[in-house]
Amino acid sequence: MFDILIRNGRVVDGSGLPWFHADVGITGDRITAVGRLGKAAAKQTLDAAGKIVCPGFVDAHVHGDLPLLADPLHEAGVRQGVTTHVIGQDGVAFAPGSPETQAYMRLYTAGFNGNLPTPGKQWRTITEFLAAYDGHSSINACTLVPNGNVRMEVVGLDPRKPTADELKRMRAIVREGMEQGAVGLSSGLDYVPSIYSDEDELTELCEEIAPFGGIYVTHMRGYNEQKAPPALQEVFNIGKRANCGVHVSHFNCIADQTIPLLDAARNDGVDVTFDLYCYLYGSTIVAMLTLPPEILEGGIAATVERLKNPAVRKQLEAAFANPRFPIETIRLANIPHDQLRHLEGMLLPAAAAAAKQSLVDFTCDLLIATNLAAGCVIRHFAARQDSDIPKLMKHPLMMAGSDGIYVGGRPHPRGTGCFARYLGHYVRNGTWSLEEAVMKCAYHTARRFGLKDRGLIRAGMAADVVVFDDATIADRSTYDDGKALAVGVEHVLVNGVPVLLNGDRTTARPGRGLKRQD
Repeated sequence: MFDILIRNGRVVDGSGLPWFHADVGITGDRITAVGRLGKAAAKQTLDAAGKIVCPGFVDAHVHGDLPLLADPLHEAGVRQGVTTHVIGQDGVAFAPGSPETQAYMRLYTAGFNGNLPTPGKQWRTITEFLAAYDGHSSINACTLVPNGNVRMEVVGLDPRKPTADELKRMRAIVREGMEQGAVGLSSGLDYVPSIYSDEDELTELCEEIAPFGGIYVTHMRGYNEQKAPPALQEVFNIGKRANCGVHVSHFNCIADQTIPLLDAARNDGVDVTFDLYCYLYGSTIVAMLTLPPEILEGGIAATVERLKNPAVRKQLEAAFANPRFPIETIRLANIPHDQLRHLEGMLLPAAAAAAKQSLVDFTCDLLIATNLAAGCVIRHFAARQDSDIPKLMKHPLMMAGSDGIYVGGRPHPRGTGCFARYLGHYVRNGTWSLEEAVMKCAYHTARRFGLKDRGLIRAGMAADVVVFDDATIADRSTYDDGKALAVGVEHVLVNGVPVLLNGDRTTARPGRGLKRQD
């Protein structure tokens, strides 16, 4: 007897092959049978007639580290069929790390990771961090080792190369993280202190993940027309030198410029992939977009003190006049300050005008008041167009990653809408077939990150299963309402336990901290 039997559905198994009619039998936390199961008995039967049955989706890049612990029901992801998060992104996250490192990362990344309370949860190591999710979250999580954490543990916030002894210690931390089940190493080469790492340092750290089959995942040094080619070359160099797979996060690049570079690298033996969210706007922290790297040196307290200095503000006028990013498109998404929260949703220049301040003074005062934790939505550089998204989606190296951010009153819609938009809008308009969509949202990512028992509807695989209506699945979130939940998903099972049943949220928390499988 099965515990759960899903009958009469069209199974899209995650392989990319055409759908087929079948029943899916689940016993415990495993899929135990797929086929015409006739009169088989089950404790619970779900009728999937007219619906799609597929593996749970794996979000390749998402800021769910603390949100999954603070909001374990996580309807934002569950109602899109997401059953696993790949966390520890952008080189600035939460494990491994001493209390001092974690305290810095909580404050520094509050604008996108959220400095959310996690009572009763403490960790230092990857083992302890993954254990925090076991039986506490509705979905699973696997993690990367953030290189900024590693740097912080050994070098601190100093903007310099590590000594030979320091590099040896950093390598040991990475190796220990991989031994404890991390899926790779991440970097965020726009964020402090990850930004201070050069190609040689990153290569040496990646040499420690290579024997485990780990992946180097990077928010690279630039994505626009000028920066993308050299940034990609650095990624390719690291992959070749360290003999490891490499993966570019949120590949917001010009397709016609960068696809030939990816193809050439693959032809040269570089194992490169990338993830993408299907929007032309991004989201991050205001400080990273508006302040030159030298202003951010020394951490939050040092930066805040600099911003109080009239001479520094005078210097910033030149930076604002010739910005690295289009400041005029910055829209305030998250302002963790009671007296300023009403400005969420406003463009930065409009908020400055409303405060009757210059753009520089307002931005500095905003960052001081929020301890650099203000978050925003921003238009990608002007040369990138709507047509770039489907071109990149169709490339075989691409997989789905929401880059979801779950803090603030006006968050980017991608956290609640990206996967539903892929499965709905982009399948119905013909960019993807249904089978390709499921493969790129599930198995492609699971395979890439060593989650060998996820991403497929096959006997013996973990019972992360989604049932949805391919005619109605849709995103509803917008830039004005980034919290609107997706529709069209009927059932979601995580490790064999329903977390969404007949469209209703259960209170089950069957999620686990997943380790890379050899």
